[in-house]
Amino acid sequence: MKKFGGEVLLLDRDNINTDEIIPAKYLTEITKEALKPHLLEDLQLKGFDPQSKALADAKVVLTRNNFGCGSSREHAPWAFEINGINAIVAEGFARIFRQNMLNCGMLPIELPKKEITALSKLARQGKAKMSFDLKQQKLTLKAGGRSRAVAFELNDFATKLIKAGGWVAYADTVY
Repeated sequence: MKKFGGEVLLLDRDNINTDEIIPAKYLTEITKEALKPHLLEDLQLKGFDPQSKALADAKVVLTRNNFGCGSSREHAPWAFEINGINAIVAEGFARIFRQNMLNCGMLPIELPKKEITALSKLARQGKAKMSFDLKQQKLTLKAGGRSRAVAFELNDFATKLIKAGGWVAYADTVY
């Protein structure tokens, strides 16, 4: 199972699409490693720099609604995965993006808008770190000397995929 948790990158915007996550010009690449330097290079978000230490150190993304919308490319979750980001917490995901995350054994957490707003406000208080307890289905965000714990829900099958490390690894255990 992958390790989940660590420093948080706040991408405080709805509708971040797959072209912003990994530009289409890199879709001819055949390895995940080739995608690594291009994660979020076309994202237009006030105060965000794709060459920043915040992105380089991030292990978790905290974002808004409809994350990963656009085309159904699996390259988008791969670009996060190869950069060591294995968990994304959002108000909502594009269906195919969420499934592609699960296929890779990544952790897609959906929370109500109210919780995302509270977590985002806390994340702005200083260096933010998030931890996950899959068994208890709870995440905890710590920043600026404060913390906030939030319950989340994952169905049994999604949990099995995540714990196995993705679809292929899961299939190896059952077939």
